[in-house]
Amino acid sequence: MKEKPTRAYPTIACCGLDCGLCPTYYIKGPSRCPGCCGPGFFEKHPSCSIITCSVKKNSFETCAECEEFPCSKIAKWDTGDSFISHMACLSNLKYIKTIGVENFVDIQKKRIELLAIMLDQYNEGRSKSFFCIATALLSIDDLENALKTSEQKVQADNVSKTDLKSKSKILKRILNEIAAKDGIELKLRKK
Repeated sequence: MKEKPTRAYPTIACCGLDCGLCPTYYIKGPSRCPGCCGPGFFEKHPSCSIITCSVKKNSFETCAECEEFPCSKIAKWDTGDSFISHMACLSNLKYIKTIGVENFVDIQKKRIELLAIMLDQYNEGRSKSFFCIATALLSIDDLENALKTSEQKVQADNVSKTDLKSKSKILKRILNEIAAKDGIELKLRKK
């Protein structure tokens, strides 16, 4: 790939990975990932076969726009695991195929806003990955309800707004309860 491609929406990867919900997207400093084809992406990820394939096929924003989707390269993509879970990749791509990438990104922005609240008001320094996974896998309604319920519990228990450890524990318990009810596991799978 001679010319480095750029993408209109670096928060959603060609492969369906929710870059905007990934812990490395929120790191400050040189370890930060800029999202799919974002500024400096190719210094960190010099060869991505999915992006290369996308460029060869007229530079699709995502694999969902390709007439061969799901091809053999992407068909089992969600069975893998990395720093952020791949569990939602194919469902993201199928949803994009149905509603279009622009509409998907609008919905994703709401998830990113909810994640920002969790990271700002509940992250005690050890829960970023957990909150990222929860925002990627749970419904927006469940995420909003979890935040509302946790705020009520914080107030009822007279937990200080600066006691992030206690606040994080409350929110994580609520998110895990919601996930269990829906049959979702909020941790990375190991191969």
